[in-house]
Amino acid sequence: MWETIVERVKKEGNYIIEKGCTVRACAKEFCTSKSTVHKDVTERLRSIDSELFQKVQAVLKKNLSERHIRGGNATRQKYLLLKQKRENAG
Repeated sequence: MWETIVERVKKEGNYIIEKGCTVRACAKEFCTSKSTVHKDVTERLRSIDSELFQKVQAVLKKNLSERHIRGGNATRQKYLLLKQKRENAG
């Protein structure tokens, strides 16, 4: 594997652990696609650094278990904002 890819994979893994962020947020930070980050941290990282891989998987598992809560909160905020706009316009 190319050294640049290995470095990127390690940086992405460390970033996810430090920030506790999602694959999407990591992709935005590193200006890559979500697919690339996902492949990096779920496939490539395993063969590069197994200890880092385990830590990243723990963060991703936590994010997955909380995803429905974040989505619900975002939807709630959306409709509260729409309600406020209707009240102010009316």
